[in-house]
Order: sequence, then C-alpha cells, then structure tokens
Amino acid sequence: MSYIETTRNGRVLEIKLNKPKVNAIDIEMSQDLGRAFALLRDDPDLWVGILTAEGDRIFSAGWDLKALNAGDMTLDNWWETADYGDGGFAGLTENWNLNKPVIAALNGLVIGGGFELALGCDLLIAADHVEFGLPEMPLGIVPDAGALQRLPRRIPHNIAMEMFLLGRRMTAHEAAHYGLVNKVVPKEKLMTAAREWAALIAGSAPLAMQSVKEVERAIECVPLEQAFTKMRGDGLPTYRKMLKSEDSAEGVAAFVEKRDPVFKGK
Repeated sequence: MSYIETTRNGRVLEIKLNKPKVNAIDIEMSQDLGRAFALLRDDPDLWVGILTAEGDRIFSAGWDLKALNAGDMTLDNWWETADYGDGGFAGLTENWNLNKPVIAALNGLVIGGGFELALGCDLLIAADHVEFGLPEMPLGIVPDAGALQRLPRRIPHNIAMEMFLLGRRMTAHEAAHYGLVNKVVPKEKLMTAAREWAALIAGSAPLAMQSVKEVERAIECVPLEQAFTKMRGDGLPTYRKMLKSEDSAEGVAAFVEKRDPVFKGK
C-alpha cells in the first residue's frame, strides 16, 4: 500500500503524504516519494509539482523512529545500508537532477525529516498555524538528511544553531521573517495559494524555469566570477538547451507582437 497520492492537474503534479497518524517516513514511503518525484522529472507534460499532506495537523514528523527502533532501518551509514529510493531520503533531499520547480504547501507541524523534505522544495507556503522543529538532539541523533546542510544557508547561522542545539520550534511567521518560507496564509487558503503559484509557473517557459534550478544548484557557494564561468563553460544541458530553444524565440516574438506566448517546452 502506498501512502503517497499523486494527482495531475494539467501541467501540475500534486503529491500528497497520507500516512496516519504523523506521516512518518520509512524506507517504503521514501521509495514511493522517489517514484512520485521521478514522474514529475521524467514526464515532459508535467512542468511543476506541489507537495502537501492530508489534513491540517501535521505535514510530517520525518524519519519513522518506530521502524528504526524495530530494526527495520539502521542509523549507522543509513544512506548506504538501505535503499531510500530515487532522490535519497524522502525522494527530494538529495535529488540532484530534478530541475522542475516544487512548491511545498505546509499544512501542519513540519518536524525533523519532514522539515528536511520541505527544505528540498523550491518555494514554501505555510499555513499560519504551522511550526517547524528539529527534535533530534534529545534522541541522540542529528538531522543529517538536509537540515544540517541547508538550514544555516537559509536563515542566520545562530538561529539555525538554536534550532539544532535547543530543539526550539519556529512559527510560520518567524520563518517568513527570516525568509525561510515565502508566504504565510490561513490554512483554508493554503492549497489555493499553492495552485495559483503553480499555475503561474506552468504558464512560463519550462526550460527557462528548469534552467534556474540547474544553474543555481551548480553555482551555489561558488565565488561570483567563477559562477559566471561555471554557468557558461560547464555544459549545463538544460541551460544550453534553453538558449537555443523554440520557446526562447517564441517568448521574444510574443513580446514584440504584444500577444501571449505559446510555450511547448522545446
């Protein structure tokens, strides 16, 4: 049984976590998420994804600690001792070849590995009751599936250290203050907001959108001058394809002719 539900809405793929009670992610669920994001990546008719969860109490509590305690998963070299599927833990935390944008529509507590999954998304919209937390420290472990790597790059270092070392929770509004989330909305408007953004993205040239992700990933933490060189000389395939695409010519022509462009993704 899969606890991942996928729904197509035109060019948008909605991916929903639905594993009562807390959407804890075990190996099987991680593999299912990997398959869902692979569908988004590989289907040329899908241009953007939305990730959310059923209900409004919890987005995900992260790693399934009951499965870990039962011996179904191991902690030491966990990334090698089990197959978490395409894209690493939860299908997104180490998904280095998914260039299509993913919007997280966060509808409840975003905890531990669930927080790390959200950090793997490109745009984060949070319901106003959402809280973020990293409770690993009292368990004798660390959030090493993305939080240690990404969070200090998204918010001030000392604030990230508070979350790591003290385990304190952060509200949606504080997260917005630091730029960790893009937008905070009432919970009843969450999916409307996410779908509006997805529709805007799906109306743009997909190769251009995908190039943004490809280039940003390639130049992250690279000095400015080297970033220009890397972008132009490293043969980034999506970026190079975009430069000579039919869509780029169509976008310019539509602007000059004062009409809406018709993009085809090629």
